[in-house]
Amino acid sequence: MGSSRSGRAAIIIGSLVATAILTWAIFVAFADSANTPQTTFIPASVQAALVRDAYMIIFILAGVVFFAIMAVTLIFTLLYRERPGQTALQFHGNSKLEVVWTLIPVIIVVIMAVPTFSAISETSKAPPADALKVVAIGHQWWFEFQYPELGLTTANELHVPVGRAVSVTLESKDVIHSFWVPQLSGKVDMMPGHRNHLWFTPTQARPEPYLAQCAEFCGISHANMRFRVFVRPAADFDAWTKSTAADRTAPTTDIAKAGEAQFAASGCVGCHTVKGNAAAAGTVGPNLTHFGSRTTLGSGVVDSNPQNIRKWLANPQNVKPGALMPNLNLSQDALDKLVPYLEGLK
Repeated sequence: MGSSRSGRAAIIIGSLVATAILTWAIFVAFADSANTPQTTFIPASVQAALVRDAYMIIFILAGVVFFAIMAVTLIFTLLYRERPGQTALQFHGNSKLEVVWTLIPVIIVVIMAVPTFSAISETSKAPPADALKVVAIGHQWWFEFQYPELGLTTANELHVPVGRAVSVTLESKDVIHSFWVPQLSGKVDMMPGHRNHLWFTPTQARPEPYLAQCAEFCGISHANMRFRVFVRPAADFDAWTKSTAADRTAPTTDIAKAGEAQFAASGCVGCHTVKGNAAAAGTVGPNLTHFGSRTTLGSGVVDSNPQNIRKWLANPQNVKPGALMPNLNLSQDALDKLVPYLEGLK
């Protein structure tokens, strides 16, 4: 009898240890995900912190449930397996056990529901009256950002001040898109013919942008529909708004002047606006007034530099599959003029 009890104890302890090691190994394998550029584990806004806190409770509960189920399954498999001299028995009916395993999921759901509904309630409140107002418009496949109170329009790079609430109105010009900045806000869809809203208060300014993207499949280049959010100190944000409100930097070199003429001759003015260039008043594509100050091309697909600008102009679809900007079949001479002109739009 003593040997049988010690054997059972060894199986139970061994199963618990084995399950604990497995659970820890899985945790370690995925621990690095907390340090990725689009992590939700390192919030940088009040609202993202609420989401993280609710998620952490669910994450911990999921780990506990995983450990318990795996441990019990392993223990029962080893203790009650069918073997010579023993026959597995089928039994039915244990009211106490049935009550327990009914109550446990109910308790778990209640524990998850309380912080979840609390976070939803907080993030669904109306933003403060002094919130910075931004209109985010989804296009296939890029983001347009309008600051109606400041008279500014940008593309694929959203600039906001730290410590001030940002109220974002979400629209779409074509299909369903989704606005998602994992470290700053939850995912909210952008619907054609309908306006959605979200708001967040950034708590951490930094030189590096917070990475964001469309989180709703919207066509062939959905994965390449990205944007960046720059959270700046108030003084830096004010300086950015002043520079962005200004007209484009007028070309001063002969090659840049030739590039501005080429910009008009190639038909670019039909799709793009460049403030200060009267001929360039198109609204189909992104506003290029300060194109040279942006950090990326093609909605965040590649870094902005002369080589990539040239590749983009030569054949946009090679850089970003599915890009709606047409291939204008520009000559090498035209590219030689356009690249320095666009680079100089700061």
